[in-house]
Amino acid sequence: MSRRSSSAGCAALALGLAAALALPAKAATAAAPAVAPYSETVATRIQPQAEQLLLRLAKDGRGLVMDGVPVFNGEDKFLPGKIALGLTDFLTTLPADDPRRAVYLQDFRQVAKLTVDDANDTWGIYYYLSALNALRKAGLLRAAVDPLTLAKLRVRLDWRSFVDVDDFSLIDHPNNYYGVAFAIARLRMQMGWEDGAGAERLLDKVLAHYRAYSGDFGFADETDGDGRFDRYSVLLAAELSQRFLETGGRPPPEILGYLKKSAEVMLARLNPEGEGFEYGRSLGPYGETAIVEVLTAAAVLGVLDARQKDMAYAFAARAGQRYVDFWINPATGSVDLWDRGRRTDAYRGKFRILGENLSLAHQYVYTSAAWDALGYRGAAPMAGYDRALDALPRRSVTWFARGTYDRALVTLRDRGHVIGLPLVNGAATQHMHNPYFPIPYSPGMLAGVPDGTAPLLTPQFTLADGAVLAPLAWFRDVKVGAKGQATTVRYRLAAMDRLGEASPVVDDRLSATTTYEFTPGHIRRTDVYTAKGPLPLKGIAMAFGAFSEDPVMRGASASFGKGAVRRFSATGFEGCRAVEPGPDDRTPTGAFRSRIDCASGPRTLSGPITISWSIDYD
Repeated sequence: MSRRSSSAGCAALALGLAAALALPAKAATAAAPAVAPYSETVATRIQPQAEQLLLRLAKDGRGLVMDGVPVFNGEDKFLPGKIALGLTDFLTTLPADDPRRAVYLQDFRQVAKLTVDDANDTWGIYYYLSALNALRKAGLLRAAVDPLTLAKLRVRLDWRSFVDVDDFSLIDHPNNYYGVAFAIARLRMQMGWEDGAGAERLLDKVLAHYRAYSGDFGFADETDGDGRFDRYSVLLAAELSQRFLETGGRPPPEILGYLKKSAEVMLARLNPEGEGFEYGRSLGPYGETAIVEVLTAAAVLGVLDARQKDMAYAFAARAGQRYVDFWINPATGSVDLWDRGRRTDAYRGKFRILGENLSLAHQYVYTSAAWDALGYRGAAPMAGYDRALDALPRRSVTWFARGTYDRALVTLRDRGHVIGLPLVNGAATQHMHNPYFPIPYSPGMLAGVPDGTAPLLTPQFTLADGAVLAPLAWFRDVKVGAKGQATTVRYRLAAMDRLGEASPVVDDRLSATTTYEFTPGHIRRTDVYTAKGPLPLKGIAMAFGAFSEDPVMRGASASFGKGAVRRFSATGFEGCRAVEPGPDDRTPTGAFRSRIDCASGPRTLSGPITISWSIDYD
C-alpha cells in the first residue's frame, strides 16, 4: 500500500468490516461438539480471525504493526496478492442483496489502487490473479477494480517476471516455482490476457521434471536430481490439480496418477489431533494444510474411496480446529509461528506475519468450500475415526527415486504415533539442517529445528584438519524388511557429507552402513563407520532434543520423568550428559524440554567403529 492507505477508502473498509464483525457472534460462543464440522470452524472462527486483521489493516494502513512487527516492511514480496485474496474470500461470500457488498467492492477498488505499485512476486502474483479471477467469475471485477489499475495489473501479474521466455527456464527459483508459473498462466488465460500456449509449455516443464527425477514413483524433486523430497514434493500434485479445478478444467491422467501417490502418503499420516507433515522446511501449520490440500483435491477428483473420503474430511475438521486452538495466539489475534518456544525457517520469518495469516486462512476457506460442494457442509466428522486410524497399515514405504542413490520415506504407525524416516538429501541450502537428517520424526515426540545445524541423532565427526563430516546425503542400497511387528531399514553411504558449503560435498575418507530397527515402543539405530585410512579426529558429537522432561542420567542413558519418550541411550561415545536446552532448541510446535549431548574426544580411526542409540517411548 502507499502512504495514502489511511485515507477515506480505508476508513470505508474499516466501517464495512466493523459491520460484518458486529453480526451475531457467528456461533463462536455457542457450545460446540468435540470436533466441529469443518465448515463451522472455518465460517465462525477462521474467517472472523482473518477479517479482524483486515479491519486493523483498514484502520492503520501502512502503519499497521502486528505483534511488534511493522507489516509493510518491504520484505514480504507476496503481501499485495494475499491482501487481495483475503478481501475476495470474504467479498464473494456476500449474497447479491447484502447491502455491505457495494461497500466492500468500493473498498477493494481503493485497496487495489493503493497497492498496485508495491512489490508483488511469484506467489503474490498467483494470489492476486486468483482474487481477480474469482471476482470475474462472480461478475464483480469491473466494480472492484478501476480500468487503469486493471491495466497495470495485467502488465505486472505475469509469469514472465521469473521465467525466461527464450527457453522457459526459471530465473533464480527452485523447480516447484514451475507450478506457480503454470497457475499464473492458466489464470491469465481465464482472464483473457493470453492464450493457453504458455500454460502448456510450463506444464510440460513440470511433468518433464517429475519424469526425469522421480520417474514412475511420481514425486517432485525440488532440485535437479539432488534428491530433496519433502512436504512440497508431495503437495505439488495437489496444487497442480487445484489449479485446473480453479480454472474450470480437469487434470490430465498423469497428474491424477501423481495425486493418488501423494494421497497415499498423506493418508498414512492421518492422526487424531490434526497434526501435520513431520520433516523438512516450512512446516508448522503448513504441515497440516499440506495434508488437507492433498486429500481435498483427491476427494474432489474421485481419487479416494468413500471411507478414505470420510477419514480425510475428519482430519480436515481436526486440522481446522487445531489451527484456531493451537496456532492462533489469542493475545495477538495472529497465527504464531515464531514465539512461545516456536521457530520457523528464515523463509517464513515474522516479517511475513500478516501474509501468513491471510494465506493460511485462504487454504482453509477454499478447502472447506470444496468439502461443502461434496456434501459435507455442516457435517460432523465420521464416528469411529480413531478405529479407522487403527486399521491403517502399520508400515508403508514410499520410494521417491532409485538408482545411483536411493530416496525413500518409511512411515510407521505405533501407539498413536506417526513416525516418518526420510532418506533424502537436503541438497543446496538445506543439507546441513537437521529437519532433513535421515532420522525419525514424529509430531509431538521427535522433531527437527528449522534451519538448525545441531547433530540431532546423527553423529558429526570433526577431523584434525577442521573438516566436519556427517552421514547425510548419498544413500545406497536402501532395503526395508518386515517381520511381524518389527521393521528394519538398512542402507550404506560410500562417503560422508563434508559440511560448511551451501551444497553437500563428497568426502570418502569415511564410509558407513546404517541399520534401523523399529519394534513397538522402541527405535534403535546402529552405524558402523569405516575410515579409508588412518583418520585423526578432534572429536565426535551427537545430540538428542526431547519434548520429554526431568531426565535422570545413568552413564550414557537418560530416563525421563514425563513425556512420550521414556528413555534414550547411546553407545560408542565417551559419555553423554543432560544440558539445558538453549535458544536454538526450538521446533515448529515448541521448544525442546530436554537435551542430551553425547561426545568423544581426540583419537585416530584405524578400523571400524560402531555408534548406536535407542529410544523407548509410550
